[in-house]
Amino acid sequence: MHGRPRKPLKPEDAAASAAKAEKLRVLQSQFLHNHHNHIYSKEAVELSTKLLETNPELYTAWNYRKLAVQHKLTESDSDPDSLKSILDEELRVVESALRQNFKSYGAWHHRKWILSKGHSSIDNELRLLDKFQKADSRNFHAWNYRRFVAASMNRSEEDELKYTEDMICNNFSNYSAWHNRSLLLSNLLKRKVEGFVSKEKVLPDEYEFVHQAIFTDPDDQSGWFYHLWLLDQTVRVDSPQLVSSWPTPGSDLILLGDRCLDGCASSPFTRFHLDSRTFPLVLYFNQAVEGVNSSTITVGSELNTNKDLVWKPLSSCNSKAAQVWVTQLNLPDGNTHSSKVFPVEVSLGHSQGIISSSGFHYSNPFCFEFRVSLQFVETQPVEALGKEIISWRDESFHNYNAHSQDSSPISSLYQLSIKNDNELTDFEWRAVTIAKEIDHFRELLSLINCKIGKLTLARLLMAHDAMTYPPANKISHSEEVLELYNDLMRLDPTHVQYYKDQHSLVLLQQVTSSWESLLSRCFHYSNSPSNRGSPMCLQLKNLSLSRLGSFDKLLWVQMLDLSHNELRSIEGLEALQLLSCLNLSNNILGSFTALEPIRQLKSLRALNISYNEIGAHSIDTTKYLCSSPLSHSVGSEWNHGQTVIDDDIKSYWEAYFILKGLNLTQFDIVGNAIVNEKFKSFLIKVLPGLKWLDGEQLH
Repeated sequence: MHGRPRKPLKPEDAAASAAKAEKLRVLQSQFLHNHHNHIYSKEAVELSTKLLETNPELYTAWNYRKLAVQHKLTESDSDPDSLKSILDEELRVVESALRQNFKSYGAWHHRKWILSKGHSSIDNELRLLDKFQKADSRNFHAWNYRRFVAASMNRSEEDELKYTEDMICNNFSNYSAWHNRSLLLSNLLKRKVEGFVSKEKVLPDEYEFVHQAIFTDPDDQSGWFYHLWLLDQTVRVDSPQLVSSWPTPGSDLILLGDRCLDGCASSPFTRFHLDSRTFPLVLYFNQAVEGVNSSTITVGSELNTNKDLVWKPLSSCNSKAAQVWVTQLNLPDGNTHSSKVFPVEVSLGHSQGIISSSGFHYSNPFCFEFRVSLQFVETQPVEALGKEIISWRDESFHNYNAHSQDSSPISSLYQLSIKNDNELTDFEWRAVTIAKEIDHFRELLSLINCKIGKLTLARLLMAHDAMTYPPANKISHSEEVLELYNDLMRLDPTHVQYYKDQHSLVLLQQVTSSWESLLSRCFHYSNSPSNRGSPMCLQLKNLSLSRLGSFDKLLWVQMLDLSHNELRSIEGLEALQLLSCLNLSNNILGSFTALEPIRQLKSLRALNISYNEIGAHSIDTTKYLCSSPLSHSVGSEWNHGQTVIDDDIKSYWEAYFILKGLNLTQFDIVGNAIVNEKFKSFLIKVLPGLKWLDGEQLH
C-alpha cells in the first residue's frame, strides 16, 4: 500500500528472492532468443506463459504473444473453433497473470486486445471483474477495464451509475468509484439522457450524496475530490463567453502619433501611443477557444481597410486554441492629422466556428462598439522614446486624481452579453447552490479543524462571488478567503506554494474588482505632478505575489510595476498587448524561459528584470514547467538555415530565443548571476535598438 515503509528482507527471504531472480533471468534469456528469431512454436509460447506468470509486468512478452496470436490466426484457416481456442487460451493466461498482479498494465491491455478481436464471449467479464474488485474495490485498472466492457456490452450508463453508488455505499473511500461516477454523469448530462437533462436537476442530489461521505469521514479525500468536481460543474459555463476586450465597449480611444504634451485633456486609460500605423484589438474569452477569424468575427470600420483580418492566438505552446486573441487594425491613409472620429463595431457569434477545447460552440451573438480618434502633435518635436531613461524610483511617480472624462477600463462584457431570462435563471440556481454549500461547510468547520474543509470553503466563497448577479463592485468574501489561505499556509507547510499561488490570485481579483481599487494603485510617471500627459503606471509591487492572474481586467495597462514580489513565472502576461514598460525586478525568476510571455509583447520597450535568480541554478527546472526554447513552442521558430549558431548563442541560447524578436530600448538585468561583460556584449548584439543597459547609456 502507499505510504508504508519498506522493511529489510530476512536472510531466508533474500535467498528465495535471489533464486527467483536467477530463474527469471534464464527464462528471459530463452524468451528473447525466441522473440528475436520469430519462433512461435508451442514450446516457445509456453515459455512466454511461464515468464508472464512469474513477471506479468514484462510488456515485451505481451507484445510477443500478440505476434504469436497473429501468426496462429493466419494458420488456422478461419476455423471458428480454432480461433476461439487460441483466443480463450490467451484470456486464461491473462487471468493467471492478473492473479499474480492485478495492477499489471500489460495484462489488462492484452485482455482488451483479445476481446477486441470479436471472437470471444464478453459475458464472463463482469463476473471476473467482480472477483478482482472484491479483492481491491479501488483498483483503477479494473475500473478502466469495466468501462471498456460496459461499452462493449452496450450496458446502460444508468445501470453503471447505480453500480458506482452501491460500491461507494460499501466504501466511501473508493476514489475510483467516485471518479467513474463523474465520467458517467458527464456523459449523461452531455447527451441529455432522460432524467439528466440539466445540471440544475442532477447536481443538488449529487451534493447531498457526497455530503454523506464527507461528513462521515472528513479525513478521507475521495469524497472531497468528487465535491471539487461538482463545484467545477456548477461554476463552469459550457459554451465559451467573451469576458473582456480592448478597447472596451463604448470607449473613446485616442491614438497619439507623438508623445502627449502638457495640457492633453484625454484620459490616460483610453490613450495609446502609436509606434506604427496599426493598433491592437484584443478579445479575452473565459476559456481557450479556436476558430477566431474574419469569418467568425466581423469588424466594421473605415480602419478595417483589409477585410480579412489576421487573428492570432496568444498562447505559449503554439496551440490553435487560446483564451486571448489579437488582431491589428490599420490607420487610414491620407491626412494623419485629421481629428475625425472612426466608429468601430465588433460582432461575433452570428455564425458558428468559434469552439472551445471541450467542443462547445460560442452561441451568444454579441456586438459592441467603440470610437477611435487620431491626435498628432504638431508642436515642437519631443525626443524619441528610448533617449530618456525610465526610472522606477518612487519619486518618479505621483498620485493620480481621477477626472470626469476617465471611464472604467474594466467593463464586464459577460454582464453585457446576458440578455434573456433563461440565462439569468441559470445564473441564479448556480449561486443558490453554492450558497447552500457554503453554509454546510461553515457548519463542518465549526465542529472540526479540517485543512481540506478550509480549502473547499475558500473555493466556494470565490465561486459564489464570481456567480453573483449582477456583479458586485467589490468581492464580498475576499478578505475571508485570504485569511483562509493564510491559515492553510500555517497548517499545511507541505503545500505552502499552492496556497501562496491561490492567495495571490485572490488578492489580484480583489485589487481589480472595482474601478476605485484600481485607481488607488495607479500613478503618473512624470517629472511634474501636474503633467496629465505622462504615462500611467499600475503598481502591484510589494504584494508577495507568487502567481499572476485577473488579466482580463488589465488589458488597458501600458506601464506595470511587479517588483519586490515572489514571482517564478509570468504566465498569462502575454494578454497585455499594450504593455510598453515592465518592472519585474526583485522577484525569484530563475531563468529566461520563465520570461517567455514577453516574446508576444511587441510594444514592450523598457524591461527591468534586475535582482532575480537568472543564472543562479545549474539546472533550469523551469523548462519542465514553462515552454523552453527547444520545446514545441519557441523552438519551432528556430530556422537552422537562417540562424547562425555562434559561440554566444550556444552559451546563452535561452536568452537569445526569448529576446531576439523584441524592440527593447532599455534593459536592466544587474543583480542576476548570469551577468558579466561577455553577456552584456551578447545583449547589445541581440537587441540592436537598445539605448540603455543597466542604467548606462549606450553609444
